[in-house]
Amino acid sequence: MVEMNKKSVEYMNKRTGAASPIFGTVASDEGMPVERLGKSPVAPQVAAEMIREYLSTEGNAHQNLCTFVQTYMEPEAVQLMSETLEKNAIDKDEYPMTADLENRCVAMIGDLWNARKEEHPMGTSTVGSSEACMLGGLGMLFRWKELAKEAGIDVYSEQRPNLVISSGYQVCWEKFARYWDIEMRCVPMDENHLTLNLDTVMDYVDDHTIGVVAILGITYTGRYDDVAGLDALIAEYNRTAAVPVRIHVDGASGAMVAPFLEPDLKWDFRLENVWSISTSGHKYGLVYPGIGWIVWRSKEALPEDLIFWVSYLGGEEATMAINFSRSAAQIVAQYYVLMRNGRAGFTEIHQRTMDVARYLVEEIKGMGIFTMLEEATEIPILCWRLADGVEKSWTLYDLDDRLRMHGWQIPAYPLPPDMQDVTCQRIVCRADLSMALAIKFIRDMKAEIAHLDEIAQGDAGASPKKAQQKAHFDHSGR
Repeated sequence: MVEMNKKSVEYMNKRTGAASPIFGTVASDEGMPVERLGKSPVAPQVAAEMIREYLSTEGNAHQNLCTFVQTYMEPEAVQLMSETLEKNAIDKDEYPMTADLENRCVAMIGDLWNARKEEHPMGTSTVGSSEACMLGGLGMLFRWKELAKEAGIDVYSEQRPNLVISSGYQVCWEKFARYWDIEMRCVPMDENHLTLNLDTVMDYVDDHTIGVVAILGITYTGRYDDVAGLDALIAEYNRTAAVPVRIHVDGASGAMVAPFLEPDLKWDFRLENVWSISTSGHKYGLVYPGIGWIVWRSKEALPEDLIFWVSYLGGEEATMAINFSRSAAQIVAQYYVLMRNGRAGFTEIHQRTMDVARYLVEEIKGMGIFTMLEEATEIPILCWRLADGVEKSWTLYDLDDRLRMHGWQIPAYPLPPDMQDVTCQRIVCRADLSMALAIKFIRDMKAEIAHLDEIAQGDAGASPKKAQQKAHFDHSGR
């Protein structure tokens, strides 16, 4: 029967130019390739539809409330991206207008961070803020080596250079430290210090410290480190230090929010010891995944050894990214978003997103069983745990499971070392989380909490059906 179907479809395709229905083709009757190429080509419409169907079994990106990464762009931006996918961002001589848009983005973002023209700030696009953080770390490392040699410190001694950062860091910093053999000195977090602890941070700093990282939007909770307070401590330290220490601000999330919602907050180049800032254009920069930015406050802040020169419009253009060939589509999209929204548009989008986040905060607080670890005070992020004294036979992992049945992805997870016994959940509100969706989420959350409570109450004399359901929710082994 299958052989007859194949022959009839092949005959039909020959007669009609591959016009047979997608789900009547040979390819739709076979598995997709896994470990080796198929023997024959597949019609483009068939290949696309099969892949589309396969991917449709994943979660809905709009209901993924744990990711910071942008999940919506305007159709005009998507069209621009599709038209520029083939452009290689590194080829500045062949695509000079694309290079010009990148330079404009760097200048505008630097202006948002109060960079001063007289200091000649420099910057670049990157593949996400992870590459930007690594470039920021390399800038600190190269600068430290130069200054340490001048101070008579043996940079090749058994004592490795170190980087000081809160234990709430994102894993890209661990990668940086491992790749370049840097000692990570993590300042512990506790329930009273859910950001960089300024009471103890300087205890970790010495002559081998390449820099201190301040996080503007800690991954676990979304809180801001006190960058101004850190700047004051470092200014005092530098008065007598053999090697001056500077700050890199990891602003993956907050650096594209603070300029619009808290323009008077001093965390950026207004502080004398902030020498580099990185951010994710694909988070609150409102671009699809694959774009980050880093800006150094001056030529002094960016060691010459990190700068390479490429041909550009008959002259030379500085490049300092780690990655080489990549599509320019995200750069073009970032310029579109900056041009399209302006300051007023960004402010309106982020403020509306914050309104949704604070609605969720009030609703979840009102349930009376959670302690809020973050209440969308600075960026549209909220984080909670089960409150002390609240006795439940279910955990946040169970609630996570139940919410997934509605499509909501809100994983439960432990906080960093020294707080790993605390399990929490986090929602990252993005521009495409409307108030209507937020209201539906709260309705689903309340229903699933009631369901979990009902199962727990029926455990003692539960029906077999309820007992089986409870077993499904036991995640003690996670």
